[in-house]
Amino acid sequence: MDRPSTGPPPDRPEQEALFDWSDAAPRPSAFADSAQARRLLDVREVYAEPAALDSPRGRQIMARLPDARVTEVPSHWRIPSLHGNDGNVARWVRVKTETLVLGVKRTLETRPNGRSADWIAPGASNGCAMSCAYCYVPRRKGYANPITLFTNIEAIVAHVRRHVRAQGPKPEPNQCDPHAWVYDIGENGDCSVDALVCDNTADLIAAFRTLPTAKASFATKFVNPDLLALDPRGRTRVRFSVMPSADARVLDIRTSPVAERIAAAPDFLDAGYEVHFNLSPVVLRPGWQRDWADLLTHLDDVLPARVKQQAAAEIIMLTHNEQLHEVNLGWHPRAEDLLWQPAAQETKRSQNGALNVRYSPDVKRRSLEQLQHLLTTHAPWLRVRYAF
Repeated sequence: MDRPSTGPPPDRPEQEALFDWSDAAPRPSAFADSAQARRLLDVREVYAEPAALDSPRGRQIMARLPDARVTEVPSHWRIPSLHGNDGNVARWVRVKTETLVLGVKRTLETRPNGRSADWIAPGASNGCAMSCAYCYVPRRKGYANPITLFTNIEAIVAHVRRHVRAQGPKPEPNQCDPHAWVYDIGENGDCSVDALVCDNTADLIAAFRTLPTAKASFATKFVNPDLLALDPRGRTRVRFSVMPSADARVLDIRTSPVAERIAAAPDFLDAGYEVHFNLSPVVLRPGWQRDWADLLTHLDDVLPARVKQQAAAEIIMLTHNEQLHEVNLGWHPRAEDLLWQPAAQETKRSQNGALNVRYSPDVKRRSLEQLQHLLTTHAPWLRVRYAF
């Protein structure tokens, strides 16, 4: 396809010369090229904005995908054959496996959070190759939710660095961290999975390594051993999301087994990461207390003292959405037996304006009290930073 020779639109973030792009190939990666990784992500089709294809990061990504079919699109948000095609519901997992979207992130904004992190940094991706049935990201995309990678990583990193430096030292401790400003770098994706495709995650970790007043933070359900070589030097917090295996087998589709995520914690700590856990989402159903007690006992049994001494947890109760409920009925209706419980849930508008379904306040309060008691009994070392 011939590309127009127009210059960049005025709203495109300019990229500073932060990186050395002399080597067009991404860093060597044994795991990303393994059969295990290809089962999760075997890209055969790429939808891309022309500017993303022409960027250094875009060229790096495409060098790994020489046989992929490329379709140029005006916007990574507007791909009717992908996002607007209800026939893709039946191909939900296949689309996630075989399709990749490349775009330029035009709005670079760091938002205050104050819950899990002090700030939400502009993410370097949107969407995921995994298929967690409760994921909130598909709600904006309609009928397909593959990974969208943003190739203007230099602009993203430069923005984050400016924002961190503008804050100065953190004046006082809070639930996010006692000393450092915490920036969530993976709000709408999974950084461990993104690292199978490109160096965006590596670049963000490298940036925070040089920012003594801040930490990066991201939650993950995928164990990517390539991250162990990135040398974060204590400036990146990995939050392994865990739930009882009975729930994970139904809801955490295409993720690393929960036991594997837990087992990876010592390796990540030894590689220089801070390691926390997300107890997320807590799904209320018959027997949930017993299964969470078993999970917490497993954490206590297998984790070494050095992990326990620095660990903390976030508790996140299930939030669902009627549009996602309808999508799930088209590809994984069994999940909705757990997720869709109108008798215990109520409609509530979230901070971003979305209309979501959450457990009613009384149900949520009682359940959090029960889970806190289970923690005190089975994993008293696991400090709770945040519960929602």
